[in-house]
Amino acid sequence: MTIPTRSGVTETYLLMRNPPSAMPKVVVIALVGGYGAIDLASKKVPINFGPSANFLVRVRNNLVDADVAEVVVDAPSDKQGPMGMSDDFRLGPEHLTDLRAVLTDVKKRFPDARIFLAGHSRGTVSAAALAAKLGDAVQGVVLLSTATNRDRQGQALSTFNFASIKIPVLLVHHRDDGCPTNPYYNAERLSRSFPLVTVKGGDPPESGPCDSQSAHGYFGKDAAVAEAMKAWMLGREFAREVD
Repeated sequence: MTIPTRSGVTETYLLMRNPPSAMPKVVVIALVGGYGAIDLASKKVPINFGPSANFLVRVRNNLVDADVAEVVVDAPSDKQGPMGMSDDFRLGPEHLTDLRAVLTDVKKRFPDARIFLAGHSRGTVSAAALAAKLGDAVQGVVLLSTATNRDRQGQALSTFNFASIKIPVLLVHHRDDGCPTNPYYNAERLSRSFPLVTVKGGDPPESGPCDSQSAHGYFGKDAAVAEAMKAWMLGREFAREVD
């Protein structure tokens, strides 16, 4: 789906539901990591849905069912290319404008669904900032492998006021996340304020510590992490530890 946002700018998102006629109870707005540009508008085939894809893309078959639909949001048309979305952009007003347009479009399609944001890695910069600003336009936010330390790419959420988020928050983090931008100890600190799902184990890494095929991307734990997310969003009991 491609929709207009700011002047001369469009935003493209991929809607996934199963079955295609489903009217889900929950729609997850997925915000991927890195620079966030996946070029959905080009409709190039194949889109990277394989093991090296961002966790929130790779986990789609575990996450999507009759109750849950997923919306994977691309970077806007003016932020495509290798530099994509900076942390300043993710934290700023233009990104908020773009996501408001996505939310409006999604709500037209699913007026009775509860809307949740979900961000993985750098996508948590977007998800946290948007959760603080959107208020009750969304019903909760899932922060997976939260980017809490400044690095060469930017400030991440190193100075973000998590108390500014007034909607429900779920943290998900692997105890052995080896990416220095996303240490588990910061998620553990935040768990004083928000529930935390601690993930352990998984498959041996097949990528670097900040990439998807490692503990950082819950490699080998897709189904269990998706189940914990779904249970929380649907208001059910959820596992606090996944091992």
